[in-house]
Amino acid sequence: QVQLVESGGGSVQAGGSLRLSCAASGYTYSTNCMGWFRQAPGKEREAVATIDSDGSTSYVEYVEGRFTISQDNAKNTLDLQMNSLKPEDAATYYCAASSGCSWGGFMSGYWGQGTQVTVSS
Repeated sequence: QVQLVESGGGSVQAGGSLRLSCAASGYTYSTNCMGWFRQAPGKEREAVATIDSDGSTSYVEYVEGRFTISQDNAKNTLDLQMNSLKPEDAATYYCAASSGCSWGGFMSGYWGQGTQVTVSS
């Protein structure tokens, strides 16, 4: 069992920054990949960034250069630094843990409750 709790969401102006954090607890030894996903109203949930057990990261193209995913293994925390936020970044952001970096893996993995991000123009 893995428990995930997100924090750091809020409302910012376009061009502003937010840092999301995810605290993980439980049997995290079984996870091999963690990531941040987001879902806007009326839209499908999409992957934003992932980080593998070897530290390699992957980003969706439209956040590349603006968002940075990082993990502190000692503290079991996962962060997403979001800079130069755009209105289209507004969504509920979810932290997830999976046995592998794949959509199917995450869907059968563990998820937090989500944290809301609002970006005003």
